[in-house]
Amino acid sequence: MSELTIGTIYRYSSANSVDEPIIDGLPNLLHHTNTPGNTKALLEAGINPIRAVKTQEGERVPAILISSSSHKRGTKDTPWQDEFDVDNGYIKYFGDNKSLKDPSKSPGNSTVLDQFVMHKASTFERRVEAVPFVFFRSVKVGSRIKGNREFQGVGLLKSVELVTQFQKDIGYFTNYVFEFDVLDMKREFELFSWKWISSRRDSSLTCIQTLKLAPKSWQQWVEEGEICRDKVIRRVYKISAVSKIDQLPESGSLEEKCLATIYSFYSEKKHHFELLASKIVASIIRQTGGNYIEGWITKASGDGGIDFVGRLDLGTGFSKVAIIVLGQAKCEAYSTPTNGVHLARTVARLKRGWIGAYVTTSFFSERSQLEMSEDSYPLLAVNGLLLARETLKLVELTGSRSIIDFLVQLDEAYGTYLDSKRPEDVLNK
Repeated sequence: MSELTIGTIYRYSSANSVDEPIIDGLPNLLHHTNTPGNTKALLEAGINPIRAVKTQEGERVPAILISSSSHKRGTKDTPWQDEFDVDNGYIKYFGDNKSLKDPSKSPGNSTVLDQFVMHKASTFERRVEAVPFVFFRSVKVGSRIKGNREFQGVGLLKSVELVTQFQKDIGYFTNYVFEFDVLDMKREFELFSWKWISSRRDSSLTCIQTLKLAPKSWQQWVEEGEICRDKVIRRVYKISAVSKIDQLPESGSLEEKCLATIYSFYSEKKHHFELLASKIVASIIRQTGGNYIEGWITKASGDGGIDFVGRLDLGTGFSKVAIIVLGQAKCEAYSTPTNGVHLARTVARLKRGWIGAYVTTSFFSERSQLEMSEDSYPLLAVNGLLLARETLKLVELTGSRSIIDFLVQLDEAYGTYLDSKRPEDVLNK
């Protein structure tokens, strides 16, 4: 048994021995998650419950291991992309239904759904029975795509939503998307002890007896419930820039092909890229629960540095607040970073209470990122990697046959979005 650290990459294969601490230069995951006398903690599926044990309180599942296979993103096996933002305590994970059947009957989905009541329980007695979720995602190490798992923390189930997805061979189908809160572990000095999971595999121990080995944030949640959830979520305070390599797709990836297609398609008509940018901003905001109303694309002459206009509505009825969104779109070569001057031009057009959005096919320079942080720019920044990922989602959502097919459909509608109104007019839309 050992301790896991968020961000550490472990070597994983179900065939690996639990006795070897290092394999291929990486810590062996099965060694670090080994519970003597028990079966291996495997990651052979997306949702992996560790075998239940019979206790005096009834059956107990020690933990549910969630594994996201990023190398399968955009394929038949994984048509949609999971989202990991563990430094802000957030994970979005799509369930395991890939058919026209009832998504609640899929083994993995059913396992997660069973936990929702406990993870939202109002009593200590139910919360102490909750099963922890332990997160991993596959990553590439050198030229090796498979067999590498990066530890992403431990968390609580936050929400469950039924969504419609699209897959070319079966068409539209329903699935679940799960949102999780990743727990803070600063009181454990960022180390997650597997002893807690091993204790939960001991049939002689009660749930309360195993609780003392849990992270302090988990113990606090069990004691206090939902009222403390925001206090126990992982937050990493930093003013660090995201590197160029993390803002652009990996070579040979589906995202790289998508971004290259976008750049090539709009290279001779860059103004038309503004409509795609507007759709991407709308998609990002709506995924986080915001009610976004698309406005229009500004005409090329006299746009004053603003390419599209939208509106974000918060609340309803008398309590509704409408926020104007001004957007800028730049279809530029990957080698050309977006700098602070470009961003400042957009921010300069914002009035009190407005927000901006900046979408680029490239990346944001380190200096521009620091300026955004230091000056608290109210700006939604979308780099090339995020642009490609969101475009792939829209391709699937619209049922388009290909990326080009989707872009052509947008291009044909471009003229209908053009207008020369004042930004304030979007409040009446």
